[in-house]
Amino acid sequence: MNVSKRHGSYGFDAPWAVAGSLLGAVVLGALAALSFSLDILAAGLAFLFGALYTLASAVSHVYTARRGKFAVWAEELRRLRGDERLLDLGCGRGTVLLLAAGRLESGRATGVDLWRSRGRSRARPPAARVNAEVEGVAERVDLVTADLRDLPFGDDVFDVVVSSRAVHTVRDADGRAEVVREAHRVLRPGGLMLIADVGHTAAYEETLRGLGVVDVRRRDAGWRFWAGGPWSGTVIVEARKPAG
Repeated sequence: MNVSKRHGSYGFDAPWAVAGSLLGAVVLGALAALSFSLDILAAGLAFLFGALYTLASAVSHVYTARRGKFAVWAEELRRLRGDERLLDLGCGRGTVLLLAAGRLESGRATGVDLWRSRGRSRARPPAARVNAEVEGVAERVDLVTADLRDLPFGDDVFDVVVSSRAVHTVRDADGRAEVVREAHRVLRPGGLMLIADVGHTAAYEETLRGLGVVDVRRRDAGWRFWAGGPWSGTVIVEARKPAG
């Protein structure tokens, strides 16, 4: 799938956040206008700054959802040879899953999710399937309904395991640790793991090191993956499962 020429419908990770920011910007702008009309300069400037700041947050979120995260993941997936078996944990509408499938000429991409309609814009399987068909990669994609803490796959099955801002939606720390352990279990020795998330990434690294993974590091995904601003930045945990 070409990042600039994608055809599917991928929605927003948190549409309520975008709507809230836009509404907040409008309200603050109105308050700024009212303050200026009443010659309350200090309040007008404060409200104006707040309106611009909130609007910038909304623009950042929209950019990340529509282009930024696609660009980041496209760069991450360039290392694929094309013959791998890849697993996407919490694949939603297929943002990362279908980008990967587009590079897997002889491989296969499997997406797992609970297909909820609330939260981080979870989609039901037909939405991800329709996107796969529209992008022309349906024959390389499998969709599986499962809990990320209890994956229905054997050990050492996948060459690559990825996840994009999904693991943090598991509410408790023990549950998130179990997701990471399951990702490690199904990954073949020498395989690559890429978990992009907001928050808790230090704990993911700690869990992996507890499993004996030495080749693991965390890095900032950059401004293209802010989803609202630097306070909502994304960190990528990259790891290689020991070869044996």
